[in-house]
Amino acid sequence: MPAVLKIESQPYEKLNSGVTKKNIMSSITEFAESTFSSFYASLGDGLFFLVGIFSLIAIVAQWRLYEKANQPGIASIIPIWNLIVFLRVVGRPASHIFLFLIPVYGQLYLIPKVYIELCNSFGKNTIVDYVMVIVFNAFYVLNLGLSYETEYLGPVYGMKTKLSDEGHTASALA
Repeated sequence: MPAVLKIESQPYEKLNSGVTKKNIMSSITEFAESTFSSFYASLGDGLFFLVGIFSLIAIVAQWRLYEKANQPGIASIIPIWNLIVFLRVVGRPASHIFLFLIPVYGQLYLIPKVYIELCNSFGKNTIVDYVMVIVFNAFYVLNLGLSYETEYLGPVYGMKTKLSDEGHTASALA
């Protein structure tokens, strides 16, 4: 008589009993703490100095960008007003601030789209410019603000530009 292999299946509840939302959140928190601890261990207090320098670069970049767009530069250091003026530069209404709070839509779609509209507001319309403003955000904004060749052309949100071949208007981002 041949030997029969007997496989016992475990119930679903037993397999997933150790995975809970609390365990997932604690593992994410532990990862963030260990990452910060390793950066702090290698850089020491220089980590805070580095964050301060990047913050200063971002403030100067936005200040110059706002002044180039005929907006008050002081808005770059006042939190909510900063977003309102930034949206005004690209032509969006202030109520779009609330769209940034939608979890996936706000961070993965709207923020890159608004930065691409910022490029278009300053006449930068190539794919290279779009990638650079998303990857090197503060430094590209600093480049836009400090460049003598780049001029503010006006807001682009909702603008219709040239006519396409079929006679329909194309959006500014198409």
